Amino acid sequence: MYREAPELQREGVRIVSTDEKTGIQALERMAADKPMRPGSVRKREHDHIRHGTACLMANLEVATGQVICPTLVQTRTEEDYVRHIEATVATDPQARWIFVNDQLNTHKSEGLVRLVARLCSLEDDLGEKEVRGILKNMESRKAFLENVSHRVCFVYPPKHCSWLNQVEIWFGILSKRLLKKGNFKSLDDLMEKIRQFIGFFNENLAKPFKWTYEGKPLKI
Repeated sequence: MYREAPELQREGVRIVSTDEKTGIQALERMAADKPMRPGSVRKREHDHIRHGTACLMANLEVATGQVICPTLVQTRTEEDYVRHIEATVATDPQARWIFVNDQLNTHKSEGLVRLVARLCSLEDDLGEKEVRGILKNMESRKAFLENVSHRVCFVYPPKHCSWLNQVEIWFGILSKRLLKKGNFKSLDDLMEKIRQFIGFFNENLAKPFKWTYEGKPLKI
């Protein structure tokens, strides 16, 4: 699917790798850095002030390598994720969307099933959560969300295989280039700098990841 993403995009199919990066701390250093000088490395204050945490829900578009329609919030609830997916689909409402995400329970929720049914104009009886039908349990909801006949569907890599989700690579870039060495005076400052970095990344650095894994079992 990753290898076919450019051709699929030309056919109107958007493949995005999506996940949440939680607990991003807005840390403000208690003293300014001392800059690097000849014979001396830059010195950084280790004490800091905590201004809270943010959660970033990000979509990496596989065909372009760009991060589209990010969501920055302070929580990671079922409702947050449903709103994130709805906002993403709204950016291209006529396209077919395939979301690659892990098997977290909020990625197989009742709210997500109801959203997909509405977006795809499905009139099926969804049943009742923990009682019957599509909504009965996570496995029945997952089967519905994986249905490739839906205009909006989901792909779930196996458990313990987060490396198969390309957005995890981008989270590493974000951490290395911004978060690890950042200095954030408030939670709003943190969120704004993340948005600015995403804009910079999309304009100057984004390109499709060269995916070499062919799906064969890994040798032990």
